[in-house]
Amino acid sequence: MKEVILALLAGFIVGFLFAAIKLPIPAPPALAGVAGIVGVYLGFRFFLWVGPMISSVIR
Repeated sequence: MKEVILALLAGFIVGFLFAAIKLPIPAPPALAGVAGIVGVYLGFRFFLWVGPMISSVIR
């Protein structure tokens, strides 16, 4: 949980700094972009879970 809070805090600070120096936001501005990031993460976690099973079947 500590990692999540630190990541949220770091993201908040970066977002604040980007807004302060008038740069575009360094993250997807729409829900679809955020959903894509979540999908990439879920796909990665799914592979870590299924990967060993697939490699044992292939061998």
